[in-house]
Amino acid sequence: MSPKSAPPVLPRPPASTVSGDKPRGWFARFLNAVEWLGNLLPHPVTLFAGICVLIVLVSGVAAAFGVQVQDPRNPGAVIRAVSLLNGEGLRRMIREVVRNFVEFAPLGTVLVAMLGVGVAEKSGLLSAAIRALVLSAPRPLVTAAIVFAGVLSNTASEMGYVVLIPLAAAIYLALGRHPLVGLAAAFAGVSGGYSANLLLGTIDPLLAGITTEAARFLDPTYEVNPAANWYFMQASVFMITGIGTFVTEKIVAPRLGTYDRTAAAVDLSTLGGLDRLRPEERRGLLWAGVAVVVLAGIVALGVVPERGVLRAPVETVGAAVQEPEAKTEPRAAAALEAELSAEEGIRLPSIYESALFKGIVAFILLFFIVPGIVYGAIVGTIRNDRDVIDAMADALSRLGLYLVLVFFAAQFVKYFDWTNLGLIIAVEGAVLLRQTGLDNAAVFVPFILMCCLVNLMLGSASAQWAVTAPIFVPMLMTVGYSPEVVQAAYRIGDSTTNIITPMMSYFGLILAFAARYDRRIGIGTLVSTMLPYSLLFLVGWIALFYLWVFLLGLPVGPGSPTYLPTGP
Repeated sequence: MSPKSAPPVLPRPPASTVSGDKPRGWFARFLNAVEWLGNLLPHPVTLFAGICVLIVLVSGVAAAFGVQVQDPRNPGAVIRAVSLLNGEGLRRMIREVVRNFVEFAPLGTVLVAMLGVGVAEKSGLLSAAIRALVLSAPRPLVTAAIVFAGVLSNTASEMGYVVLIPLAAAIYLALGRHPLVGLAAAFAGVSGGYSANLLLGTIDPLLAGITTEAARFLDPTYEVNPAANWYFMQASVFMITGIGTFVTEKIVAPRLGTYDRTAAAVDLSTLGGLDRLRPEERRGLLWAGVAVVVLAGIVALGVVPERGVLRAPVETVGAAVQEPEAKTEPRAAAALEAELSAEEGIRLPSIYESALFKGIVAFILLFFIVPGIVYGAIVGTIRNDRDVIDAMADALSRLGLYLVLVFFAAQFVKYFDWTNLGLIIAVEGAVLLRQTGLDNAAVFVPFILMCCLVNLMLGSASAQWAVTAPIFVPMLMTVGYSPEVVQAAYRIGDSTTNIITPMMSYFGLILAFAARYDRRIGIGTLVSTMLPYSLLFLVGWIALFYLWVFLLGLPVGPGSPTYLPTGP
C-alpha cells in the first residue's frame, strides 16, 4: 500500500564480488531508463489528485460534445457523459467529499484487519512463527522453507520485508552459503509471491472493496467477498514455492557463486537474527496454536447459515431457487442446491450466506489478535491491556499515507462513476475486444501483461487497482467475465514485477540489506538477480490461471463464478 520511491544510488559492483556472468549492457541501460521514467512520475497521492482534476475537465468536454454509448444493460437506452464542470457538478463534489471518503469500501476493512495484525506483530508472534518454520527445516529444504515463509508473511504486509529478508541472508551466511542467495529467495517469496497465500491478509479486503466499487458501475448491487480469490491464491503458494526454489538453486546460487566475506560493509559477527527459539517463545507458540484451534472451532459455528434449514413444499422450494440469492454464488452450486431441494422438499441454505463469509474481516481480526495476546502474555511482550492498545495504535499510525491516498482515490472512483466515463470506456472497450476477437479467455494474457508494465511504474497494489479497476472490471464484465476472475488475473500482473522495479517502495530497503554483505552492490546486480524469478513466476502463474479457471473450471474463490449469468 505504500508508494514506490527511487532507492539510493550506489556504485556498480566490480566483477570480483559477483561471480558468474555480469549484467549485460542493454539491461543496465534498460534499468537506467526505468529509473529515469519512474522518477518523472509524481507521488501517487499527487497522481490521484491530478486524475481527479483531469476527470472533471474531460467530463465537461465529453458532455459538451454529447458523448454517449448504447447501454448494454437496457437495449434502446443510452449512457451519456455527465459534466462535473458546471454549477451542479461543483456543488455535488463539495457536498459529497466526506461521504466519498468514509464510504469508500476498502477503508473500514483494512483498518479493522490492521488492528489484529498490529497485535500479532508487536507481540513477536509473527517473527517467532517464521523463525520456527525456517530454522527447523532440514538443510535441503531451507530454500523452500524460506520462499514458503516469505509467501505466508504477506498476511502481515511489511513483516516479511523487515524481518524475513534480512533473517534469510543471515541464515545462508551461517550455513556457509552466499547470503545474497538467501536474500533473493526471501525477496522472491515476500514480494514476487505477494498475491499468493494460504491465509487471508489485509490486501484481500482492500482489493475486494475496490473491485466492488468498480463492479457497481454496471451492477449497483454487486458485492465482491474478501475471500473471492482464496482458492486460487492457496494453489499459487505451492507454485511460487516450487518455482522460487528451482530458480534459487539452479540459477541464482550458481551465478553468485562463493561468497567473499571481505566485501561485507559491516562486521558479520554483529549480524543477529539466528538465535533459536527460547523456551518461553516455544511455549508461547504452543499456546498461540491452541488459541487458533479454539478459534477455529468457534468459527466452524459461523459456517451455519443465518436462516437455517427451512421446511417447505417442493413447489415453493422449486420456485425459490430459480433465482440465486447471492450473485457471486457459482451456478454449479446453485444448480446443486435446486436439485437437492427439489428431491428432499427442503430449502437448503448456502454456505455463502453464513457469518464466515459475510464477516470474514472480523475473523481476520480475531485470528491475529487472540493468538497475539496469548503469545505476548506468555513471553512477556504483552503485560496488560495498555500494551494491546499501543500495538493497535502503532499499526494504525503506520497507515497515515494510506489514508491520504484513500481520500483522493475515493474521490477519483466517485467522479468516474458520476460522470459515466467509466461505463462509456468499458462499453467501447468491450466493443473493441469483440471486434479484435479478444472477447474470449485469450483477453487475460494482454491484461496480465499490461498490469505487469503498470506495476513497473506505479505505486502499490491498492493504487494500481484503484486506477485500473474502474476501467477493466466493467469492460470485462460486459464480455461476460466476473469481477472476481478479473481481480485474480490482476493480482498475477501486480505481483510478478514487484521484485524487478526500483520504484517498489521496499526496493531501497532490500538494497540496503544487500549492501551489508557487499558494500559495492548496485541496482543492476539486484534486479538482474531477481529477473529470473519474475519471468518464471509470470509464465507459471499465467499457466496455472488458465489451467485452474478455464481447463479445470474451478472457482478462484468461495462464491466466485467465472462467468456472469449473462456471460458466455
